[in-house]
Amino acid sequence: MDSRRTARRRRWAWLRRLWNLSTGRFGLIVVAVVAITALIARWWTPFDPRQVEIANRWALPGWPNLLGTDGTGRDILSLLIAGSRTTVVVAVGAGAIATVIGVALAALGALTARVLRESVAVIVDILIAFPVLIIAMMISAVWGGSLAVVIWSVGIGFGVNIARVTRPELRRVLHSDFVLAGRACGLSPLQNLRRHLMPNVAPVFIVQLSWGMAVAVLAEAGLSYLGFGAPVTEPSWGLLLAELQQYITVYPLSVLWPGLAITFTVLGLNLLGDALREATDPTLSHGRDPLHPPRGAIRHVPEVVA
Repeated sequence: MDSRRTARRRRWAWLRRLWNLSTGRFGLIVVAVVAITALIARWWTPFDPRQVEIANRWALPGWPNLLGTDGTGRDILSLLIAGSRTTVVVAVGAGAIATVIGVALAALGALTARVLRESVAVIVDILIAFPVLIIAMMISAVWGGSLAVVIWSVGIGFGVNIARVTRPELRRVLHSDFVLAGRACGLSPLQNLRRHLMPNVAPVFIVQLSWGMAVAVLAEAGLSYLGFGAPVTEPSWGLLLAELQQYITVYPLSVLWPGLAITFTVLGLNLLGDALREATDPTLSHGRDPLHPPRGAIRHVPEVVA
């Protein structure tokens, strides 16, 4: 019983270390607030975000419009809450697609025969030359602007980035003693990938994935701002920013709210990724000081067989 408790404590120790980091706390709080807001927006917003009230246009922040209204009388707070759903859908969808593509390409580029490895490396180098926004705009020009186009274009673009960074790490860990021992014990390449390789490259992968999700938020806002992202009927922070920016000299406060929402969400995702690397990297020692965690090599010998 004691050994099970100890194993359970060790399994969740990374979460405690993550919370002890100031960047981890900030990232967790921001991401949790955005996720909870998106969940609440599914059933409730203070006002209907599509409701137009010309008589109430450009109302100053106060009661009942806490952040004021826009040029058509829509409540800005309701638009931000509803837009958080679009942000979460794009970030999670693009992250899932990037994970599948990145892990698949990295595994093909690290665990297969030399001819296939080199071919995958060449394909990744070619694809990585195209910026994510350019890929999204090209796809939008053919299929039209939609959230699906944003999700797939960002997912493909950052899946290639994840593969480019993760592949060398997989190749490095592939020659470790515990991987060779696992192979000698009869583990298949997929079993070795799941039990030994991915846990040891997880810190690098997590940072890249968090960065990709943050850029997915920026890409959705930027593409919506340019008219290639969410349709006008879908609440979006980028669309709201595009609509309000032409009045920035007259009503500057209205532009502040969607800009802050995008900024804090992207910052929270980036800081959370860095903190997750600190908390989960097996080659770092984790101190108790959240501001100055000491670094140092520690021994990490994963299980060869379960």
